[in-house]
Amino acid sequence: MTKIAYVSTYVPKKCGLATYTFHLRQAVNGAKGRRDKDPVIALSDWKEERDVDPLLWPLQRDDEAAYAKMARKVNHSDVDVVSLQHEFGIFGGEAGAHILAFIRQLEKPLITTFHTVFEQPKPPYAPIQKEIADRSSKIIVMNRKAIDYLHKAFGVSKDKIYFIPHGAPEPNLESRQKLRERLGWQNRKVLMTFGLLSRGKGIELLLKALPEVAAEVPDVLYAIVGQIHPEVKRREGERYREELMEWIRAGGIERNVVMIDRYMEENDLVNHLSACDIYVTPYPGMQQITSGTLAYAVGLGRPVLTTPYSYAQDLLADYPELLLPHDDAKAWSAKIVSLLQNDVLLKGWGKKIETIGNGMHWPTVGKKHERLFSEVSRLAFVTR
Repeated sequence: MTKIAYVSTYVPKKCGLATYTFHLRQAVNGAKGRRDKDPVIALSDWKEERDVDPLLWPLQRDDEAAYAKMARKVNHSDVDVVSLQHEFGIFGGEAGAHILAFIRQLEKPLITTFHTVFEQPKPPYAPIQKEIADRSSKIIVMNRKAIDYLHKAFGVSKDKIYFIPHGAPEPNLESRQKLRERLGWQNRKVLMTFGLLSRGKGIELLLKALPEVAAEVPDVLYAIVGQIHPEVKRREGERYREELMEWIRAGGIERNVVMIDRYMEENDLVNHLSACDIYVTPYPGMQQITSGTLAYAVGLGRPVLTTPYSYAQDLLADYPELLLPHDDAKAWSAKIVSLLQNDVLLKGWGKKIETIGNGMHWPTVGKKHERLFSEVSRLAFVTR
């Protein structure tokens, strides 16, 4: 049975990559058919090491020497394969360069999942990503566009790159009506956005579109779910939330917006997503290669509307009519109204999205990862 060491942030840290790695590890263990003891090399900001869980191997983020030391620990362990969940910002050094000290010393097969891939990578990111790609046995991406990006930018063979979709939870078996009643949404038409709040999320676009929507659909409710991003909060406190509240007051849409200011555990998030009518990601940045929140909404079979950023284009390639401009509030208003006023049409979109989401549920994604991990481990054993 293949033993995997994951390199990532990890729960209880409240970040998307930590949550992703937690579910991936669970799903791969499920695919193995037993509860294996796979360690996690967990990035830590703490000065001291805390032995809370023997399967969590803390790696001091900003200590470059610790990365090489950790690689040596892995080399002398019974780990078969290392799964690197790569995001530039989680590692120490400029553009996360400290991770190179780890992979240069690593003697076990490395499989890297790139959570960020640029179409036209530039320094300081480009040389770091190229070296990681060169030293990886296999690369996993969650967006088919990333295969061409890596091939063109770094000459990575397409045979080395595997597309595995972003994992998503399975739908809640509880009826949507009961969930809506519990949340007080039973008589509302609910739009929803989820995630850490910052100015790059495009929420203002929805607030600009909402007065026209409310004029046609008076019971519309836009649920903005999530806390202020920690970096934003450190710089300016709650100023951004106050700016959003001013947008809401100026638009006269206080009755049509609810801001749920708290961190949601997985089950609570699934309930909210399942209960909404349309999930929206109005992001203005077109280069975003993955979106965990959009993946979750699609996995749960919810109708979605989104700007045409890279991940959305790939995920919804068969349904371009769900992709709306990032700078056209009127287009958003018109599309939202057309869906919320036609229950049959909205339900039909839910069925179409459900067909995409069925291939994204964690048990399916876990099996794909487990097969790849096992294949790389076997090849490494044969060539020793």
